[in-house]
Order: sequence, then structure tokens, then C-alpha cells
Amino acid sequence: MNRKIRILIAKPGLDGHDRGAKIMAAAFRDAGFEVIYSGLHQTPEMIVTAALQEDVDVIGLSLLSGAHMTLFPAVHKLMKENGLDDILLTGGGIIPEEDIMKLEKMGIGKLFGPGTPTQTSIAYVKKWVEENRNN
Repeated sequence: MNRKIRILIAKPGLDGHDRGAKIMAAAFRDAGFEVIYSGLHQTPEMIVTAALQEDVDVIGLSLLSGAHMTLFPAVHKLMKENGLDDILLTGGGIIPEEDIMKLEKMGIGKLFGPGTPTQTSIAYVKKWVEENRNN
């Protein structure tokens, strides 16, 4: 790969808890990624616009609000509408296993719950980018 993996970490919706997102942003940075952290209270439109502007390889959403079945599909839909089919949409938070399976069936990448080692998420993203990007 010729350039660092670029990841956008975003906190969609009204959830005001960003500790996990900041921990993941730091872990990805320390692993050699170029990290763009969008901050709290992002709309799906804001997230996809930032992904377009920043030319990211990955969008990582952090959701603790219970709105995962609305926000992940909304971001995914906007990604498709904007030709971002070659970007991984992944993330984590407090998401029931049955919802994780539904979201993954929709085409959303692997989702991670509380307590997942940061290295697990980093390894997944690295592998996905290596297999899916030609740069």
C-alpha cells in the first residue's frame, strides 16, 4: 500500500459519550492510520460528506444510543448514493448480537462491542483494506 489507511471516526446522532471513539481514534493513529475524528452529534449527511472530502478508506461509527438500526443504514444508503461502495463502513458500541447480524446482512462491515481489544478492530480494518483497495 502506497499511503496510510485513512479512517473517519464519527459519533452520529445525539449520543454524547465519545470516550470509546477517542480511544479507537488513538489506537488507529498509534497503529499508523491517518485518523479524522469528526466529533459528536454528526448527521449521516455530515459523515458521508466528510468521507468524500477526506478521501477515506474506512468510516467507523461509534454508537451507544440505541439508534444503530437507523443510523448505520442511513450512512450506508448515503454512501451508495455518493459512489462510496469501495469504503468500509464498520464501527462499534452497544449493539445486540441479533442487530449486528441484521446490519452485516445489509452490507455493513464487522461491528465490535464493548471490551473488544483495539488490536482486533485494527487487524480487521487492515485486512479489509488490503483485500479491497488498489493503492
